[in-house]
Amino acid sequence: VELGDAVRVVERRLGMEHTADRNGVLIFLVPSRRRFAILGDTGIHQKVGQAFWNDVSACLSSHFRRGAFTEGLVEGIRMVGESLATHFPSAGEADRNELPEDVDFQ
Repeated sequence: VELGDAVRVVERRLGMEHTADRNGVLIFLVPSRRRFAILGDTGIHQKVGQAFWNDVSACLSSHFRRGAFTEGLVEGIRMVGESLATHFPSAGEADRNELPEDVDFQ
């Protein structure tokens, strides 16, 4: 299975395309192959553009090459979180999670 195919399967299984603002983000890691993919749904991609995803990818790659996996993930997630907060601010009490936040090991 190609990495892109696996990412699309996970995206469908999580229901990312069903969020109201289409702003789901998936960071997909394949440690055994030393690969990763970052997938931002259309709503967030339209706001941040490809350059943002390239920056997040470069951040992860830089940390991962040094063996700093936890630090790389924390920094990449922070970058994504800040962009989501900027472009899709919380609605307070009315806000609800549309996607699981758990780490998925499947």
